[in-house]
Amino acid sequence: MANRGFISFSGNASKRRNPFVMRLALILSIIAIIIISFIALTIFSSNRLMNISKNEVTNVPSNILPSYNTTSFESADGQTSLQGWFFKTKKPISTIIVVHDAGSNRLPFGVEMIDMIEGWLESGYNVFMFDQRNSGTSGGDICSYGYLEWQDVLGAIAIVKQISVTTNVILYGIGTGCTSSILAYSNLPPEGASEKILSEYSANIRNLGYDKSYVIGMILDSPAKESDDYIRPEVVQSEPLGFITQYSVPYAIRVSSGGENISLAAEIARLPIPVLILYGGHDTFIGADKIDQIITERNRLNSSITRSVMVAGAGYLEEYGINKNQYMNSITDFLNSYYLVDDK
Repeated sequence: MANRGFISFSGNASKRRNPFVMRLALILSIIAIIIISFIALTIFSSNRLMNISKNEVTNVPSNILPSYNTTSFESADGQTSLQGWFFKTKKPISTIIVVHDAGSNRLPFGVEMIDMIEGWLESGYNVFMFDQRNSGTSGGDICSYGYLEWQDVLGAIAIVKQISVTTNVILYGIGTGCTSSILAYSNLPPEGASEKILSEYSANIRNLGYDKSYVIGMILDSPAKESDDYIRPEVVQSEPLGFITQYSVPYAIRVSSGGENISLAAEIARLPIPVLILYGGHDTFIGADKIDQIITERNRLNSSITRSVMVAGAGYLEEYGINKNQYMNSITDFLNSYYLVDDK
């Protein structure tokens, strides 16, 4: 009888525990399913955003384009073949390198850019336009929103150094081209670096044959506060449940590219070279208010070599289309203020 009583007690306790264990197992299973679904959705979205189709270069009638040379060159990674156009003028002051946005190509504003090119040539500047990886006619299979493309910018600077008579360049970044340009600059060794400092850089960087001093200015169209800020709104606007994965997808793209989220605002503020910032007053993609903050910090540290222009009524990268004259005049004034005077 005693044994039966003991067994009966144990059995009742087991029955009392079973509902709790089952509920816990159910909860853990649901959590596991949510986590797995979240990871799967993040991977799906990041793969889709990195494998966007190439945006082919617009067919521009040769009779309306200024004379140019087609150029093939390698990215600084030594593994990606790139294509570009080089426009040269007589007695150039410098060479402007156009660095386009993700999903765009060497003609980020289409045939409308012809007026811009002609204006720069007339003002005494060579122009180099190229397709970053996975764009236009360049090689490469993925778009990484600047996390790999900065090496393409270094390759573009290197080829310009070979084919142009100018002794420096001005980078003109558009959208994620701002990330590419700033990362390219930050990955260069400082002027007059010692052998010890140079040894800290990869062989690909050391073999470029130039340093930070070769970049004498930047024109930035719609710079973001952080490099991930170009990816987050894209995720929210175009990806399933993007409001949930807006932080995980940029992280996945960064990990895939071997990069890290950087404060573009801090990098821009510290740039020791003249900087022009252009943006739209109705930019809700990056946020006009956030760009205002970048400009404020930049002016706090380097007001004497900073210009900024807000185009009223323009959204993200719409400034040129909304007010082409203001856009082009702003760049011309910037160039004349910091480079033409020195040339005299």
